[in-house]
Amino acid sequence: MPRKFHGLKKPKVRQDWSKETLYNLSRLVTPPASRKTFFQQKWLAKSMTRAYHNPYVREGQWTRMFDRRLPAVVSMNHQYLARHDGSEQASGRGSGVEESPMARFDGERGQENRIDKTPYMHMTYHPLERRLDTAIWRALFASSVKQARQLVVHGWVKVNGKKMIYPGYQLNPGDMFQVDPERVMYATGARKRKKTSPVSDQDLRAEREADEQGSRVAKSREEQELEEQSEVEDEESEAGAATLESDEELEVMGTKPEDEQDAKKAMKNLLARAKRILEDSKRKLSGKRLQELRAFTQSLRKTMSKHGSKTESSQADEGSIEDLEVALAEIMTKIPEDSASTEATSTQQAKASADAINKSANPQMQDPEKTDEYVARKDAELLHAALERARANPVDPTKPYATPWKPREFMSAFAFIPRYLEVNQNICSAVYLRHPVARPGLAEVPTPFHSETMALAFNWYLRRR
Repeated sequence: MPRKFHGLKKPKVRQDWSKETLYNLSRLVTPPASRKTFFQQKWLAKSMTRAYHNPYVREGQWTRMFDRRLPAVVSMNHQYLARHDGSEQASGRGSGVEESPMARFDGERGQENRIDKTPYMHMTYHPLERRLDTAIWRALFASSVKQARQLVVHGWVKVNGKKMIYPGYQLNPGDMFQVDPERVMYATGARKRKKTSPVSDQDLRAEREADEQGSRVAKSREEQELEEQSEVEDEESEAGAATLESDEELEVMGTKPEDEQDAKKAMKNLLARAKRILEDSKRKLSGKRLQELRAFTQSLRKTMSKHGSKTESSQADEGSIEDLEVALAEIMTKIPEDSASTEATSTQQAKASADAINKSANPQMQDPEKTDEYVARKDAELLHAALERARANPVDPTKPYATPWKPREFMSAFAFIPRYLEVNQNICSAVYLRHPVARPGLAEVPTPFHSETMALAFNWYLRRR
């Protein structure tokens, strides 16, 4: 086994469930061949593919296992074979009568007879799929080929009812192999943090992430509340500044009360501010505040009508204007409280309506006598489901794996079973049905590499033989 089993500088894909393998799979590309000789291309493809396909097998042993005859099958219709002897396939050959094979239509079978390419080169390492350790890894009984090899060597695997301690045993079609269920749960389950506690590193990491997420949510809520408060303050400032849009109002508010020579401008400014508050659709004012604003506008109009020419005393004008300013300020101070109270009442009404809907949806909740029975039955159902889960997956500190059992991390990306295996996860046993073969458009040997890379690796071993 190499020292750096998971290389991140050069992506090395391995047969295991790990974050390094998942990361290298995302970076895996066909190596460029523009600046390499054909020998270098073949050697690089050989090293990449052998790093994935059971690198624990020595190279000399693998070259003896290598077979240039790649198994493949062609799907054929038995009814068509019973009717014809095959001579019709050669009719018109060479005379230009036959059509393109990619667009040939078979009227008897009622479908387009598309001839897909058979990926023969993906079957380069098909002899390794017969090995017992590889079959255990493919059946999801171990988290890596190395772990499957360890299970075999330690005597936890049986083939056809007999203990098998040789990981290189070649399976034959129909052979059944079985792994001890406790070892499978230990191999594929989450690891314990300590021997005395059933908690795993995954649980602690999940709790830490949940705490961090909760703190982030709390911070985001605080930020939202601060933003809402700032928005409310901005709206209030905009509402106050909106009263100063016209040039006349700006001129009037820019001057001090003692310097005002024309009191009508100040009164017009106050009237415009009151109108803008009334017409502002964003504010949800209560009835009392609306009445006060309307009364304020009426009193303001009365004072404007009573206001005479410029020859009248300016002190009386200044006193009336100051009184009106104070009245409008008092009304403005009461408006935010009313809006908050109206929002609170609206939320209470919404909650009450939701409760009423829930009660109407559940006919048993309408009768107060049946509420206790309904709640007791629901609690009993939840308790029964929890007990069933606890019986199926109990907490046991004596187990070598973390309990309750959880699958190991990064398992979902590699959880697939090839066609040539029939697996029973309940008893941790599987049957090797047949040897893997290549079909039109499908190769049954799982591999992450491109067909060009596999073809170069096959040519390397083909030359060596």
